[in-house]
Amino acid sequence: MEKLDAELIMELRVSCPSRLEVGENQFGYLRAILIDGGEFRGKLNGRVVPGGADWNMGYGGDSPESVKAVHVFAKYLLQTDDGVYIAIENQGYRDKTLESQPYIATTPTFHAPKGRYEWLNYGVFVGSLSGSVKDGIQGVDIKIYQML
Repeated sequence: MEKLDAELIMELRVSCPSRLEVGENQFGYLRAILIDGGEFRGKLNGRVVPGGADWNMGYGGDSPESVKAVHVFAKYLLQTDDGVYIAIENQGYRDKTLESQPYIATTPTFHAPKGRYEWLNYGVFVGSLSGSVKDGIQGVDIKIYQML
C-alpha cells in the first residue's frame, strides 16, 4: 500500500469561548460554538475574523458530555497579514469512544480570491482539531496539511 505525503501549511489558534446549547432531538445534540477571533501561522499568516461558528452535532448521548461521536462543521473567515480575506469551511468527525483518536479529523476547504492565495482553492487538505485553553480562553488548535 502506498503512503501519501502531506505538508503542514498552517496552524490556527481559534478562540471560541461562547457556546449556545440548542439541545437534543432525534438527530443528535446540537450546539453552536461561536468563533470570536484567533490567529494562524505557516505558509500564510494572519488572523481569524470574529463572527464564524462551528455547528457541533453530538450523537449517542443526551448532553455534550455524554455523546459518543461528534460531527463538526465550522465556517469562518481568515484575513492574511496582507489584507486578503479567505473563507474556510472545516468539517470532520471524532469517535469519542476511541482513545487512539484524541482529536477531530477534518477536511477543510477554502474560497480564496484570484491572486496570491488562489492555490488554496485547488488543493486537497486534511486537518486535526483539538480543544484547548490558552490565557484562560477556551478554543481550538487546528493543524492543516496539504496532500502532495
